[in-house]
Parts: sequence; C-alpha cells; structure tokens
Amino acid sequence: MITDLSDLPWIILIALATDRWLGEPPTRWHPVVWMGRWLGLFSTGLPRLPAASAFVAGTVAWGIGAALVVGVAAGLERWLLSTWPAWVTVPLLGLLLKPLLAWRMLRDEVQAVDTALAASLAQGRTQLSRLVSRDTTPLSATDVREAAIETLAENLNDSVIAPLFWLAVAGLPGAALYRFANTADAMWGYRGRWEWAGKWAAWVDDGLSWLPARLTALLLCGAAGRWPGWATLREQASRTPSPNGGWPMGAMAWLLGCRLSKHGVYALNENGRAPQADDHRQALHWAGRAVGWVAGGTAILGIVLAGR
Repeated sequence: MITDLSDLPWIILIALATDRWLGEPPTRWHPVVWMGRWLGLFSTGLPRLPAASAFVAGTVAWGIGAALVVGVAAGLERWLLSTWPAWVTVPLLGLLLKPLLAWRMLRDEVQAVDTALAASLAQGRTQLSRLVSRDTTPLSATDVREAAIETLAENLNDSVIAPLFWLAVAGLPGAALYRFANTADAMWGYRGRWEWAGKWAAWVDDGLSWLPARLTALLLCGAAGRWPGWATLREQASRTPSPNGGWPMGAMAWLLGCRLSKHGVYALNENGRAPQADDHRQALHWAGRAVGWVAGGTAILGIVLAGR
C-alpha cells in the first residue's frame, strides 16, 4: 500500500505523461491483454452451463483471476516500496500504473471514427467496430457518431477516472483490480447466453464504478463550464440499463445539446439534435480538458504535499 501520500500525485502524473507520449505497451507485455486472455479461457464453456452452475463457475473463475491480479500488483508494489528509495519507486510505480490507463488510445480511436466518417459511412462503421461490441453494419452516420461519443464518455470513466480513483483508495492493487473487473464486465457482462456466467462480473463492476462514474460526470460538466443540476443528471442516467454508464453519457448528451441513443435500449437528451462533426470534436475537447484538470489538480496536490 502506498502510505506516503506525497508520492501518489507523482505516480499518477508519470502514468499520465507516459500514456500521452508513448501510448500503449506492446501487446505481449500488456497486463490488460493478459487479463483478457485469462477471461477468454472460459468463453466457450461457461455460457453452456445451467444457470446456477454458470453463476458459481463464473464467480470462481472471476475470483481466481482477481486474486492473481491483486496478488501480483500487491507483490510488486510491496517489493518496490520496501526495497528502493522514492526516486526509484515512484517512477516505476507510475510505469506499472500506465497500462491500466488508456486515455490516449481512447481519444485516438474516437477521433478516428470522426475521420473515417468524413471519408464514408462504410469506413465510419468499420472504425466504430473497433470500439463497440454491437453490429455496426446497419448503423446510420448519426448512429455511428452517437455511439462514438457515448463510448468516449463512458470509457473516460472506465479507462482513466475509475483506475485513478481506486489507485488513490487502495494503491496499485486497487487500480489493477478495477481494470480486471471492468475487463471482465466488458467480456462477460451481457444478457443472453452470458446472463448467469457473467452476473458476478457485472455486479462487481457496477459496484466499483458507482462513485467514479458520477465523478466523471462532474468533471465533464466542469470541463464544459456548465451545470445541468443534479436532478437532470440523475434523470438522464436513469434512462440507461447501466447504473453507471448513463452518468457520463447523460452529462455529455446534455452538454452538447445532442441526442445520444442506442436503438431499443435508451435515448439520452431525447429531444436534442443529431450530433454533427463539430459535436464529435467538442466532446473530445471536453474529455481531454477533464483529463487535463485531473493532471493539473494532481500536480498542485503534489506540490502542496511536498511542501508540508
């Protein structure tokens, strides 16, 4: 556990700076890829089990994976903190944290959808398929843009804010556990054939994302310099099946003045206009500003704590 709070801001800043300048590590060294491979081992067998057996087996498989992730992260953190001075430990912990964040990749992928749509609808659909699990073939240009903006808002929480929140609460093991839980939810947390096998994964992700998702909505409102009111945010968020995803997505829809929807599932800011290319870019700007605020606030905190 990171007991010296003055180290924490610099760990975060090193991770964010590494993400900005270097992006993602190679696939073979990426811990989130390793998490996905573990979860993928069960993708064939788990959904075929009867409901009760699927739930138990899914919970056990999740628990073993989570224990491995937390154990490795805790072991590395403890070894660094107990063996090396702060000037070595802090940069290394920042580098270990970086793969658990993915702001640059998220920004670039969402921007690429806008660029692809400018070329053709077919290219926009293809680019969006890298971001979402749904079939993009029948989507209109408006649908593609809506989905990209929704993904940006929701994953600002999943890929940046929530991992940093759990780092602050429980150190590197907390951030690693969150990333594992979120990856498990992304792979298993679906209705249909994964209904029972992925239920525990979905529950845990919902719990771990509850507060960070609301913080993400607040950050987006702060970045845009506008406040819809808590009641409006809560009402918009309630329109989605997820207890968390609707908060940043609803905030983004209201701030842009655009409708963001998924056919047959939800419609946020239902009377808003269809998003255009300028809205796509504005959403990216606000999300980037929110990350910048996190970095700036973290730097100020680091300076204050260092001067105690």
